[in-house]
Amino acid sequence: MKTIKLALVSLLMGCFATVAVAQDAKPYKDGTVTNLQYLRTKPGKYDEYMRYLAGDYKKVMDAQVKAGNIVRWGVYTTQTRTPEEGNIILTVTYANMAALDKADERDAVATKILGSEDVRTKAGVARGAMRDLIGGQLIREITFK
Repeated sequence: MKTIKLALVSLLMGCFATVAVAQDAKPYKDGTVTNLQYLRTKPGKYDEYMRYLAGDYKKVMDAQVKAGNIVRWGVYTTQTRTPEEGNIILTVTYANMAALDKADERDAVATKILGSEDVRTKAGVARGAMRDLIGGQLIREITFK
């Protein structure tokens, strides 16, 4: 009986060791997660929208980085190939997928910079007059060991 128990323990330990080796054999690890938003400015509103991004948006995003809620953020422009495509891409990079769940912390920072929920809602309506949200994408960086 003692021999059977010893054999079972050895077998189980061997299985766990095999799983651990298999997991370590992965040549990469999951990295940061970036949310991309594709936007198209409305006719005649490009400069106005850029002023918004350089003002309130920049203040909030810089505060989010300082608070540790995001890793980095960026604004990119692109030449459109069709009228349906966006001409601006906004990026927000998070440390990992779990950081996406910290919306309350990000909202607290935005409220501190911009004011109450009501003020933020009105600002959102004003942004809607300058641009259209075309779509978005969530991408994850893979880093190799």
